[in-house]
Amino acid sequence: MPLLTTDPPSRGIIHYEAYGKGRPVLFLHGWLGSWQLWRNTIASVGEHYRTYSLDFYGFGESRGVGTVDESIQDFKVDTFVDMVGQFMDKLGIPKAAVIGHSMGGTVAMKCAIAYPDRVVKACAIGSPINGDSLYLMLKLGGNPTLARVGYVLYPVLRNLIGTYMRFVSGPNTRKMVLEDMNNATLQSFFQSINSLHQTDLSTVLPTVEQPMMGIYGKKDIIVGHKQIYLMQQLVEHAVTHLYDDAGHFPMMDTPEKFITDILAFLDSR
Repeated sequence: MPLLTTDPPSRGIIHYEAYGKGRPVLFLHGWLGSWQLWRNTIASVGEHYRTYSLDFYGFGESRGVGTVDESIQDFKVDTFVDMVGQFMDKLGIPKAAVIGHSMGGTVAMKCAIAYPDRVVKACAIGSPINGDSLYLMLKLGGNPTLARVGYVLYPVLRNLIGTYMRFVSGPNTRKMVLEDMNNATLQSFFQSINSLHQTDLSTVLPTVEQPMMGIYGKKDIIVGHKQIYLMQQLVEHAVTHLYDDAGHFPMMDTPEKFITDILAFLDSR
């Protein structure tokens, strides 16, 4: 299990999986997720590229040690952007394409802004550009008081999310999310989603010059699919795909079309 330790200001232990050969591509998961989301995707993309699938601090097998003051845990979007930069530094990756799902896509877009000379392409899948696009249940998850109550009543919270996931995607996706949820800490649970809710890239996304792609599912009931129109408005050169038959997890709902579009984007010059 590959691990590496990052340095202050956002110090932590990153678990990642690497596969394939070629130009590097980083895959970033969403809230309550892990690298496992990308298993099928990296099996296909790894035939052409060197893929790295990261677990964010506090999710999957990664752990956030903290900031300079290690008593303070930090699981915010900007912390994950710094994490990606440090990951590339530690592994000696000078440039890479970055692909993210949900919260990971928001991080990918912010990475394109923060590291314009290092992120050669960015792809956001079902990702908020404006945090207000999150549906009500996720907004409530960012409330510290409600999150603590939820963790005290963990079986109730798990069943509630499990029930909600029945309307989001298929049984395999639901099982994966519930398994990954067991690895999330209380702080990573509410800090990350609260940070995502507070995020608004509307004023900075027009500065992105790198190739960008957005993939959204019309049946998404976690992030409003109309974010695709906002991306089209803010980034005129962006390639966008709206999948009529997919929800929040297009890589699981329509895998063949998803892989085709991802590879076409990565292969484009």
